[in-house]
Amino acid sequence: MSVKSLRQTVQGFLPSLTPVRFVAEDGTPVKPPAGYTEPPVEALRDAYRRMVLGRRFDTQATALTKQGRLAVYPSSRGQEACQIGAVLALRPDDWLFPTYRDSVALVTRGIDPLEVLTLLRGDWHCGYDPVATRVAPQCTPLATQVLHATGMAEALRRKGEDGVAMALVGDGATSEGDFHEALNFAAVFRAPVVFFVQNNKYAISVPLARQTAAPALAYKGVGYGVRSEQVDGNDLVAVLAVLTEAVAHARAGHGPFLVEAHTYRMDAHTNADDATRYRDDEEVERWSAADPLSRLEGYLRARGALTDEDVAAMRVEAEALAADLRAGMNAESVRDPLELFDHVYAEPTPQLREQRALLAAELAEAAETAETVAIDGTVEAGTAASAALQVQED
Repeated sequence: MSVKSLRQTVQGFLPSLTPVRFVAEDGTPVKPPAGYTEPPVEALRDAYRRMVLGRRFDTQATALTKQGRLAVYPSSRGQEACQIGAVLALRPDDWLFPTYRDSVALVTRGIDPLEVLTLLRGDWHCGYDPVATRVAPQCTPLATQVLHATGMAEALRRKGEDGVAMALVGDGATSEGDFHEALNFAAVFRAPVVFFVQNNKYAISVPLARQTAAPALAYKGVGYGVRSEQVDGNDLVAVLAVLTEAVAHARAGHGPFLVEAHTYRMDAHTNADDATRYRDDEEVERWSAADPLSRLEGYLRARGALTDEDVAAMRVEAEALAADLRAGMNAESVRDPLELFDHVYAEPTPQLREQRALLAAELAEAAETAETVAIDGTVEAGTAASAALQVQED
């Protein structure tokens, strides 16, 4: 390969020097770099509505943790442009591999909000059907879902299907070995996978500067031969434009694509975290000015594509979603202990069958004992009442 060809190849992998953006913080348009197309205005209206719903879902889920209805909840407030943009860039038959923070993405995908929160409530490891929804279980270990997404993408390629897998990743996960192994494998085999890094500046309490010395996380793709890009993660127009291009690139057989979104986690890591110990209010306020909802709202209003009536109707819909979520979460969950053995293996092993039978026998014995105690208690109560009546008559 000549020096000129090598230079062109390397430049083809490099991200833009600054994050791609279409809309400034105040909602005014800016000129994006060449190669990206602005989504249709109707798509942006739909995205804004979904952002309103997602924000309300997120705040309601956060409130549920304070009421003891959820054990924990990792908020994605401030990252709605990433969550919604990722889902809208995919087809229904594409696969999504989320992290524990991507609940809003799952709601946008059409999964019942109650099923989304089943994991965080402690009822099931996954409350929805991954095969039917083409959404993998939410992943708590960092970066393991990146390997799973790569494997699924390679499987789709080998089967001759034109599906794409998208792995949602946090900035902290890029420090894990699984992330780098997935990029290398995907590049070598040209797997149709998109790695979407939501760089919200903190891996729990560790700032980005303590994780990497790279000028941007997007540059991590270059060393593996993965085309890369960075985008303003609070600009939904830009996020959707870039991810649409990335998905098309992968679907066309050109291999994987790495996108880094520069965004910010407005709330703490989870409700169990005290973010004031490692960041100050000034930093949070500075990022509040780049809020993705108000940014897109201002842009659509300026174009005459959004009215007060539209916004009011969307908020009413969001409140209805929150009310349904509260009602569903306030209903006590009744679980069958034998569910412990469901979905462990496609075909249960002899050991699992034996354990299930033992537990079933113990539960039956406990139920029989409880019934006997209840009957005895009723008899004793009846005898005592008769004796008391006899004393009164005497």
